[in-house]
Amino acid sequence: MTLRHTGVEAGAADWFKSTHSDNQGGGDCVRVALNFATSHGFVLIGDTKTPNSHLVITPEAYAAFVSATAQGEFDLT
Repeated sequence: MTLRHTGVEAGAADWFKSTHSDNQGGGDCVRVALNFATSHGFVLIGDTKTPNSHLVITPEAYAAFVSATAQGEFDLT
Protein backbone atom coordinates (compact mmCIF):
# COMPACT_ATOMS: atom_id res chain seq x y z
CA MET A 1 0.00 0.00 0.00
CA THR A 2 1.38 3.41 -0.96
CA LEU A 3 0.86 6.03 1.71
CA ARG A 4 -1.44 8.69 0.30
CA HIS A 5 0.26 11.98 -0.58
CA THR A 6 3.71 10.65 0.36
CA GLY A 7 4.76 8.38 -2.49
CA VAL A 8 6.29 5.77 -0.17
CA GLU A 9 5.26 2.23 0.59
CA ALA A 10 3.84 1.66 4.07
CA GLY A 11 5.81 -1.58 4.31
CA ALA A 12 9.04 0.42 4.12
CA ALA A 13 8.30 2.11 7.45
CA ASP A 14 10.72 1.20 10.23
CA TRP A 15 8.27 1.22 13.15
CA PHE A 16 9.12 1.31 16.83
CA LYS A 17 6.78 1.23 19.82
CA SER A 18 6.92 3.31 22.96
CA THR A 19 8.29 1.63 26.04
CA HIS A 20 5.11 2.87 27.74
CA SER A 21 2.84 0.93 25.37
CA ASP A 22 0.59 -1.78 26.76
CA ASN A 23 2.76 -4.83 27.41
CA GLN A 24 -0.15 -6.89 28.73
CA GLY A 25 -1.31 -7.98 25.28
CA GLY A 26 -4.16 -5.49 25.07
CA GLY A 27 -2.88 -4.12 21.78
CA ASP A 28 -2.81 -0.49 22.90
CA CYS A 29 0.45 0.48 21.22
CA VAL A 30 1.47 3.77 19.67
CA ARG A 31 4.11 3.33 17.01
CA VAL A 32 6.37 5.79 15.22
CA ALA A 33 8.45 5.58 12.04
CA LEU A 34 11.26 8.12 11.81
CA ASN A 35 13.06 6.67 8.80
CA PHE A 36 11.36 9.06 6.32
CA ALA A 37 12.21 12.23 8.29
CA THR A 38 15.39 13.05 6.38
CA SER A 39 14.63 11.51 2.98
CA HIS A 40 11.00 12.63 2.62
CA GLY A 41 10.45 15.24 5.34
CA PHE A 42 7.82 13.46 7.42
CA VAL A 43 7.31 11.20 10.43
CA LEU A 44 4.60 8.56 10.69
CA ILE A 45 2.60 7.92 13.85
CA GLY A 46 0.16 5.04 14.09
CA ASP A 47 -1.72 2.61 16.28
CA THR A 48 -0.96 -1.10 16.10
CA LYS A 49 -4.71 -1.82 16.17
CA THR A 50 -5.19 0.08 12.89
CA PRO A 51 -2.05 -0.71 10.87
CA ASN A 52 -3.33 0.87 7.64
CA SER A 53 -4.03 4.24 9.21
CA HIS A 54 -1.19 6.67 9.98
CA LEU A 55 -0.75 10.29 10.90
CA VAL A 56 1.84 12.08 8.75
CA ILE A 57 3.57 15.02 10.48
CA THR A 58 6.73 17.07 10.03
CA PRO A 59 9.88 16.16 11.94
CA GLU A 60 9.63 19.56 13.65
CA ALA A 61 6.11 18.84 14.89
CA TYR A 62 7.23 15.46 16.19
CA ALA A 63 10.21 17.02 18.00
CA ALA A 64 7.92 19.64 19.58
CA PHE A 65 5.51 16.91 20.72
CA VAL A 66 8.31 14.80 22.25
CA SER A 67 9.74 17.87 24.01
CA ALA A 68 6.36 18.94 25.41
CA THR A 69 5.67 15.38 26.58
CA ALA A 70 9.05 15.18 28.33
CA GLN A 71 8.29 18.48 30.08
CA GLY A 72 4.98 17.11 31.37
CA GLU A 73 2.76 19.37 29.27
CA PHE A 74 0.27 16.56 28.68
CA ASP A 75 0.26 15.03 32.17
CA LEU A 76 -3.25 14.35 33.40
CA THR A 77 -2.42 14.56 37.08
